[in-house]
Amino acid sequence: MKLVVAIIKPFKLEEVRQALTELGVHGMTVTEVKGYGRQKGHTEIYRGAEYVVNFLPKLRIEVAVPSELADKTVEAITTASRTGQIGDGKIFVIPVDHALRIRTGETDEDAL
Repeated sequence: MKLVVAIIKPFKLEEVRQALTELGVHGMTVTEVKGYGRQKGHTEIYRGAEYVVNFLPKLRIEVAVPSELADKTVEAITTASRTGQIGDGKIFVIPVDHALRIRTGETDEDAL
Protein backbone atom coordinates (compact mmCIF):
# COMPACT_ATOMS: atom_id res chain seq x y z
CA MET A 1 0.00 0.00 0.00
CA LYS A 2 1.04 3.58 -0.64
CA LEU A 3 0.02 6.95 0.72
CA VAL A 4 -0.02 9.53 -2.05
CA VAL A 5 0.29 13.07 -0.68
CA ALA A 6 -0.25 15.95 -3.12
CA ILE A 7 0.05 19.68 -2.56
CA ILE A 8 -2.05 21.48 -5.18
CA LYS A 9 -3.61 24.83 -5.98
CA PRO A 10 -7.05 25.15 -4.32
CA PHE A 11 -9.04 25.76 -7.51
CA LYS A 12 -7.86 22.40 -8.93
CA LEU A 13 -9.49 20.29 -6.19
CA GLU A 14 -12.65 19.35 -8.08
CA GLU A 15 -10.71 18.30 -11.18
CA VAL A 16 -8.43 16.11 -9.06
CA ARG A 17 -11.40 14.58 -7.22
CA GLN A 18 -13.09 13.71 -10.52
CA ALA A 19 -9.89 12.18 -11.95
CA LEU A 20 -9.42 10.01 -8.86
CA THR A 21 -13.08 8.92 -8.86
CA GLU A 22 -12.77 7.86 -12.51
CA LEU A 23 -9.67 5.86 -11.56
CA GLY A 24 -11.63 4.03 -8.85
CA VAL A 25 -9.98 5.69 -5.87
CA HIS A 26 -12.54 6.07 -3.10
CA GLY A 27 -11.96 8.54 -0.32
CA MET A 28 -9.41 11.24 0.29
CA THR A 29 -8.41 13.62 3.01
CA VAL A 30 -8.11 17.30 2.12
CA THR A 31 -6.42 19.87 4.35
CA GLU A 32 -6.03 23.60 3.78
CA VAL A 33 -2.35 24.46 4.15
CA LYS A 34 -0.02 27.38 3.44
CA GLY A 35 3.49 27.26 2.12
CA TYR A 36 5.95 28.35 -0.50
CA GLY A 37 8.43 26.81 -2.87
CA ARG A 38 10.46 28.39 -5.60
CA GLN A 39 7.97 31.23 -6.11
CA LYS A 40 8.73 32.49 -2.55
CA GLY A 41 5.40 34.30 -2.24
CA HIS A 42 4.36 37.56 -3.86
CA THR A 43 3.21 41.10 -3.09
CA GLU A 44 -0.39 42.29 -3.07
CA ILE A 45 -1.95 45.72 -2.81
CA TYR A 46 -4.89 46.04 -0.42
CA ARG A 47 -6.54 49.42 0.17
CA GLY A 48 -3.53 51.23 -1.19
CA ALA A 49 -0.98 49.44 1.01
CA GLU A 50 1.44 46.86 -0.32
CA TYR A 51 1.70 43.56 1.54
CA VAL A 52 4.19 40.75 1.13
CA VAL A 53 2.51 37.34 1.11
CA ASN A 54 5.17 34.79 2.02
CA PHE A 55 2.93 31.74 2.43
CA LEU A 56 0.51 30.91 -0.35
CA PRO A 57 -2.74 28.96 0.22
CA LYS A 58 -2.59 25.36 -1.03
CA LEU A 59 -4.50 22.12 -0.47
CA ARG A 60 -2.92 18.93 0.81
CA ILE A 61 -4.61 15.80 -0.50
CA GLU A 62 -3.88 12.40 1.03
CA VAL A 63 -5.01 9.19 -0.66
CA ALA A 64 -4.19 5.63 0.44
CA VAL A 65 -4.10 3.22 -2.51
CA PRO A 66 -2.90 -0.31 -3.28
CA SER A 67 0.73 -0.31 -4.47
CA GLU A 68 -0.21 -1.30 -8.01
CA LEU A 69 -2.50 1.76 -8.29
CA ALA A 70 0.05 4.30 -7.00
CA ASP A 71 1.57 5.24 -10.37
CA LYS A 72 -1.84 5.72 -12.00
CA THR A 73 -2.93 7.83 -9.02
CA VAL A 74 0.12 10.06 -9.34
CA GLU A 75 -0.48 10.41 -13.09
CA ALA A 76 -4.15 11.31 -12.57
CA ILE A 77 -3.34 13.96 -9.95
CA THR A 78 -0.56 15.39 -12.10
CA THR A 79 -2.74 15.65 -15.19
CA ALA A 80 -5.71 17.14 -13.33
CA SER A 81 -3.75 19.70 -11.29
CA ARG A 82 -1.19 20.94 -13.83
CA THR A 83 -1.57 24.55 -14.98
CA GLY A 84 1.94 24.93 -16.36
CA GLN A 85 2.61 27.84 -14.04
CA ILE A 86 5.02 28.01 -11.11
CA GLY A 87 3.44 26.80 -7.88
CA ASP A 88 1.50 23.85 -9.32
CA GLY A 89 2.60 21.76 -6.33
CA LYS A 90 4.30 18.51 -5.42
CA ILE A 91 3.40 14.84 -5.01
CA PHE A 92 4.98 12.47 -2.51
CA VAL A 93 4.49 8.70 -2.42
CA ILE A 94 5.01 7.09 1.00
CA PRO A 95 4.92 3.37 1.82
CA VAL A 96 2.18 2.26 4.25
CA ASP A 97 2.91 -0.72 6.47
CA HIS A 98 -0.53 -1.30 7.91
CA ALA A 99 -4.08 0.08 7.66
CA LEU A 100 -7.17 -0.65 9.77
CA ARG A 101 -10.80 0.33 9.27
CA ILE A 102 -11.99 1.12 12.78
CA ARG A 103 -15.68 0.31 12.19
CA THR A 104 -15.23 -3.22 10.82
CA GLY A 105 -11.72 -4.20 11.86
CA GLU A 106 -10.73 -4.82 8.23
CA THR A 107 -7.01 -4.51 7.67
CA ASP A 108 -4.57 -3.48 4.97
CA GLU A 109 -6.01 -3.28 1.42
CA ASP A 110 -9.45 -4.43 2.62
CA ALA A 111 -9.51 -1.31 4.79
CA LEU A 112 -9.00 0.99 1.83
